[in-house]
Amino acid sequence: MRYMATYDLMETMRNTNQWLGATARTMASYPALALVPNPALQWAAAWGTVTERTFERMVVKPDWGIRTFTCADGQDHLIDINTVVEKDFGNLIHFDVTGREEMPRKILLVAPMSGHYATLLRSTVLSLIPDAEVYITDWHNARDIPVSAGSFDVEDYTLYLMDFMKHLGPDSHVIAVCQPAPLTLAATAYLAELEPDAQPRTLTLIGGPINPDAVPTDVTDFGARVTMGQLEETMIQRVGFSCKGVGRMVYPGLLQLASFMSMNAERHGKAFQDQILRVSRGEASDHDAHNRFYDEYLAVMDMPAEFYLSTVERIFKNCEIAKNEFVVKGHKVDMGAITKVAVKTVEGAKDDITAPGQCIAALDLCTGLPASKKASHVEPGAGHYGIFAGKSWRNNIRPLVLEFIDANASDAQADDGNVVPMNA
Repeated sequence: MRYMATYDLMETMRNTNQWLGATARTMASYPALALVPNPALQWAAAWGTVTERTFERMVVKPDWGIRTFTCADGQDHLIDINTVVEKDFGNLIHFDVTGREEMPRKILLVAPMSGHYATLLRSTVLSLIPDAEVYITDWHNARDIPVSAGSFDVEDYTLYLMDFMKHLGPDSHVIAVCQPAPLTLAATAYLAELEPDAQPRTLTLIGGPINPDAVPTDVTDFGARVTMGQLEETMIQRVGFSCKGVGRMVYPGLLQLASFMSMNAERHGKAFQDQILRVSRGEASDHDAHNRFYDEYLAVMDMPAEFYLSTVERIFKNCEIAKNEFVVKGHKVDMGAITKVAVKTVEGAKDDITAPGQCIAALDLCTGLPASKKASHVEPGAGHYGIFAGKSWRNNIRPLVLEFIDANASDAQADDGNVVPMNA
């Protein structure tokens, strides 16, 4: 599998299917054929429309689509998306509401590098903009990064997060969503050792696999039963000649997408069949529910091979974070070094990806943190997506997180000897 030809073959198949969709749509919509109305032609045009869009979206980075915001003055203010720290594998960007006074809350959202772009957190960003200055990690597609930029693994990821935190300063609040939660915890602990004055005020970990062995799921079971050699042989490929990162070893986005789709193949198949029927009947639109979801879901990015393999081996197999044995560039990071940053965990009661119990393990690792600076929340009835982007997030979790941030905005916090249940 580790060949450019394999990577190019997948891209060729994607490109061919996009072309077939465009061809079917164009031919079935030929004006002369309108003289002989035929349901089969309508269906063919609809199939082509859906197919072309589907395969085209797989290689397009979604736009943030966040352009204006209505402030307290009742006026619409433009939002400028500015890059404040630029790096080879990812940038730190800021959603700047023009004409609005700077908000006292400064929030860094740490987006996952797990196949989808940071735009997956678009609704999370939108929900926080009214109450805070929002920054987010915008990870790059590995296939667009030249080999000359070097490698990128979990240690490099951790150092990136430290740089972003240092840039924002000690008055910031960090929210890590899903996959980056363990590394964000490690970055905070390492920063506490090296530059304690640069630590953020609070750290909120949402649905992250701090201890994957705490409660097994299909994801953790997969990591346990597959060897690293099997993963490297079957999942890793070299970027083909059509991309800037030609020759870079990656876990291809198209291969990841195939895995995503296969997990719920029947549901996805029905969704596309229904969309084809809606298009043929003229009931679909460019921004209907199907397109809004799949335009984001289908947009996948390649991950650096080193990052993917080291995540599986060190976070899931060896549980280095859970055992407090994580090493960054030869230095063992001690989670007990966190003594000032208030830490909150959020889990979904029905999360089948990061089951309840995996994320709250972070609180036990923070042995140097007083109990008054620890908090946890389990959202009843919420799945994985809902705890950071659904109704559960908007209606219940977001207010609790903002309350936690405000309660720990200063250093003066007393230890009451108990973990604070923020959902009480």
